[in-house]
Amino acid sequence: MIPVFRPSYNNKEVEAVKKVLLSGWIGLGPKTKEFEEEFAKYIGTKYAVALNSCTAALHLALKVLDLENKEIITTPMTFVSTNHAILYNKDIPVFTDIEPDTLCINPEEIKKNITRKTKAIICVHFGGHPCQMDEINKIAKLHNLFIIEDAAHACGAEYKTRRIGTLGDIACFSFHAVKNLATGDGGMITTNNEKVYKRLLKLRWCGISKDTWSRDKNKKYSWYYNVVEAGFKYHMNDINAVIGLVQLKKLDWMNGRREVISQMYNQAFSDLDWIETPTVKNYAKSARHNYVIKTQFRDALNIYLQKKGISTGVHYFPNNLYKMYKKYGKKTPVSDKVWKKLLTLPLYPDLTEKQTRFIIKTIKDFKK
Repeated sequence: MIPVFRPSYNNKEVEAVKKVLLSGWIGLGPKTKEFEEEFAKYIGTKYAVALNSCTAALHLALKVLDLENKEIITTPMTFVSTNHAILYNKDIPVFTDIEPDTLCINPEEIKKNITRKTKAIICVHFGGHPCQMDEINKIAKLHNLFIIEDAAHACGAEYKTRRIGTLGDIACFSFHAVKNLATGDGGMITTNNEKVYKRLLKLRWCGISKDTWSRDKNKKYSWYYNVVEAGFKYHMNDINAVIGLVQLKKLDWMNGRREVISQMYNQAFSDLDWIETPTVKNYAKSARHNYVIKTQFRDALNIYLQKKGISTGVHYFPNNLYKMYKKYGKKTPVSDKVWKKLLTLPLYPDLTEKQTRFIIKTIKDFKK
């Protein structure tokens, strides 16, 4: 089977992990710190905090901004982690409809859902395509709201030449095995706020004032630390971090490969009136995390491709249609309608030209 996603690894990742294993320090340590510094430099923020998942990042983003028991504007078109994190923090998700082309949250719909209880907007850059951040920032400034970027899909993406991860108060990245930068599991928070940064360092490690590596500098280990609040076991380790360092050096190349494959799909499907290809606005440089087509034949095409050895997916079933989220109300007619046409085709850096052409031919044969 040709998978939908696959991480792009070679001997560089293997050798990097080997060195960490042999070093004897595999927990939160020097490689995690190095990864944070290099990632912040790449994104263009002052600070980055490495975590064990983007789910943890989203939870801590809400926690560190002291947003408990508040209304959070969010999208139904996302993985459930985005909205679970809102519930973790005892907040109220306010589901807000999306743009039918980009599948990102619609700024005009955000305006309709703001109340006195609204304190933040979570912007999910769907598929690596940036949301309309200028409009969203204007809304946030007018109503004194925080902006949290859910950049799980958008590592390396740009909005009007600015990296995603620099356009809000906090940004949350995913390094899950299927993501553009894949460490197996992992996440990152970026911010320019020093106070937020220092608190995040404590929150990710059970509220402890100094992590073990900080207490082991210059080989003079100090056992003493203070616990300043009830934090969480959310930190990254050096095994994931060293994979991240290798992946970061390859990220622009890997995203470039995603773009090449996406353009092959675009060209091949341009004359098919039963397929709508992904939209990329002129203000956006998409990270091309996924390639989601829209077709009225979604379910039949999915079955046909499976039989031919090609995996597909659906990203996503709208979160507000899950039973547990229905009580949060709010109508999202665009999301309700468009998700029934969504089908995710294989897209990853190591997908070969031969495989890509096979996928294209198979899709064209389906309609025949």
